[in-house]
Amino acid sequence: MSLVVYLAGAVLLLAAAVLFHRPRSAAPNPLTASTCVAITLGALVFVCSAPATLAAVNDLTGTPNFGAPLTYGMLSAYSCSLLTLLAYWRGGPPERVRRQVLRSIAVYGPLIVTVIVLFALADAPTERLTDLDTYYANTPYMREMIVLYLLGHTAAIVAMAVVCVKWAREVTGLLRTGLLLILVGTLLDLLGFQLTKYTAVVARWTGHDLDFLSTNVAPPMAALAALLFSAGFVLPRLLPAAVAHGRGLRDHRRLRPLWNSVGFVSLAPKPPVSWWRLPEERLHWREVAIHDALLALAPYFDDRVRSRALAAALGEGRTAHEARVAAEAAMVAEAARRAAAREAPCGAPSTHRLHSTEVSGAAGLVELAQALARTPVPNTVGEGTVKAIQGG
Repeated sequence: MSLVVYLAGAVLLLAAAVLFHRPRSAAPNPLTASTCVAITLGALVFVCSAPATLAAVNDLTGTPNFGAPLTYGMLSAYSCSLLTLLAYWRGGPPERVRRQVLRSIAVYGPLIVTVIVLFALADAPTERLTDLDTYYANTPYMREMIVLYLLGHTAAIVAMAVVCVKWAREVTGLLRTGLLLILVGTLLDLLGFQLTKYTAVVARWTGHDLDFLSTNVAPPMAALAALLFSAGFVLPRLLPAAVAHGRGLRDHRRLRPLWNSVGFVSLAPKPPVSWWRLPEERLHWREVAIHDALLALAPYFDDRVRSRALAAALGEGRTAHEARVAAEAAMVAEAARRAAAREAPCGAPSTHRLHSTEVSGAAGLVELAQALARTPVPNTVGEGTVKAIQGG
């Protein structure tokens, strides 16, 4: 059981780490921070509730069942973080969001303190690692502590479910998908975790034994619910970024023929040293360097080369746009060859404006690179080599 719980916690921590990664220059985002806090607390709840962790905490503190208030306090903090995250996610006037966050803290802060106080007042000398809720269901103060943490979590989950149902009617796309995932998670939590816990505890109150609901059914349902919560909150934020980074990785690769041909003249600043850069960042630096290289090659652009290539492309039946890009690729390839050979610039350089400089983003450069890849021009200098052009 501990292994399953630890795996669930590891998945949540990984999601938080991926979501929180951002450039150092980026401003802190309360929504991102609250999402990471909620996911991290969810992971810590799993770690704390694992029997192996409970045993270690009990041994370390020398107090039987000390892991119980630690886990229940962490679960209450997790419930508070979910409400806080929901407030930031819905947005609205900053003052209203701030009031909602403070209201959640004002409720769950005292609840956590009360859980700890009730445990301190209770007499629970027998260590229970998997069935504490039912074993001490009739013990004074422990009984109240168990009911209190369950009620606190129920209140948070019900509030989330109500908000998600209302909001899902107003939004579409990924945001609605995320809300539906959260809603499914709340139902699993309410029915699979909380209802089974309540049922097992009440059964003990009435002299019956339904402990298996609390020990065997509730934990995996809680883990699945938490994973769905996290997926619902993270998906609308990570999926578009993942698609953008995938596109960036593809475009960065497709720019290689152009970079291999003109990169040797680029004097653009090198990207900051980092052990890891996201594909979009890598693409941005590559775009800047290529534009700098094209600017440096401008004195070598020859309209005669472009005109001949344009006529040939049109004669092959290409569209006007395809012919234009092919002609520009031929002109750039010839300019790169002459610059690499240290030949003199053109006496009357072309004033033609490249299509790649007329469009934003990498699309124009990618078209030029792909056209250049079809142009039989030898690689001038290896990728990443930078040197100044010297006139011949």
